Amino acid sequence: MDDWRGIVGKNVRRFRQRADMTQEQLAFAAEIDLTYVGGIERGKRNPSVLVLVRAGTHNHHVMAAARWMLPRKTSARRS
Repeated sequence: MDDWRGIVGKNVRRFRQRADMTQEQLAFAAEIDLTYVGGIERGKRNPSVLVLVRAGTHNHHVMAAARWMLPRKTSARRS
C-alpha cells in the first residue's frame, strides 16, 4: 500500500469518515458503484481525477484528498 493508490485510498477513507459519510453515500455522490469506493479505499482501484472531483463536489473533505494530484501552477522565470 506504499504506492499512490494506497495513499489516495487512505485519504479518501479518512476524509469520508470525518464527513460522517458511508461508502454508499460517497458512491451516490460521486456517481460510482459502491464496490468501486471500497476498491479505492483499499488501494486496489485507480480513481480518476474526475471521480475524485465528483465526490469532492458534494464533500469538500474528500476533495482535499485529491488536491495533491492536480498540477501546480508554476511561475515563468525570466533570465
